[in-house]
Amino acid sequence: MKKRTKRYQQIIKQLKEIEKQSTEKDGAKIEDRKKCYYYSIPESLGVLKALPQPKFDATVEIAIKLGIDPKKSEHQVRSSVSFPKGIGKTKRVIVFAAGKEADEARAAGATEVGLEDLIKKIEGGWTDFDVAITPPSLMKQVSKLGRILGPIGKMPSPKTGTVTDEISVAVKEFKAGKTEYRNDADGNLHLPVGKISFSVNDLEANINMAIEHIKSHRPSGIKGDFIRSITVSSTMGPGLSIKLK
Repeated sequence: MKKRTKRYQQIIKQLKEIEKQSTEKDGAKIEDRKKCYYYSIPESLGVLKALPQPKFDATVEIAIKLGIDPKKSEHQVRSSVSFPKGIGKTKRVIVFAAGKEADEARAAGATEVGLEDLIKKIEGGWTDFDVAITPPSLMKQVSKLGRILGPIGKMPSPKTGTVTDEISVAVKEFKAGKTEYRNDADGNLHLPVGKISFSVNDLEANINMAIEHIKSHRPSGIKGDFIRSITVSSTMGPGLSIKLK
């Protein structure tokens, strides 16, 4: 049997005590509760922050189960969202550009800017960046990188705002934490929403922004609940299920 760490055992003990106290406060018997205990968003964040933390500023993220058929192209959910409180990380943004657009990208703080040379570098195996941006006029040249950047979710796309004529604006937004998201093969979304060092109010503001943004991108033809479940977790921490309104 695998031995659990001291930190893991402390987390389990604290969670059981929290859920027991909440259950008793509700006047229900513990055995009457469903196996999964549900929290409000601020409650879940307060619990995560109160639990024993790793020796670094853990990332808080949400996982959302969508009521879509991921096999259908018209059900794909993909976009990008800017968080009001940032996510506590400066992203590495590269830009495929030349001439005036390249100058704009450098002035905005892009990590690397280029065209043919940058394309060759990526074809050689370099993918040490978070976001790639290009103007529409160069998409034909950049499209050859689809087989490399597509599988790792870094291919520029109009849906995520990474194919745009507003290069300077896009670079600044993505460096500040604007985050791309897309559903996986099981119909789930995963988004970082900040750091455990953020206040509960700041994390809650980011989570609410993410949820509302995702709701606004509900594909047409979806029947029933679009958002079926939400889980909030932190790096090396437990996942807490959220009450859905």
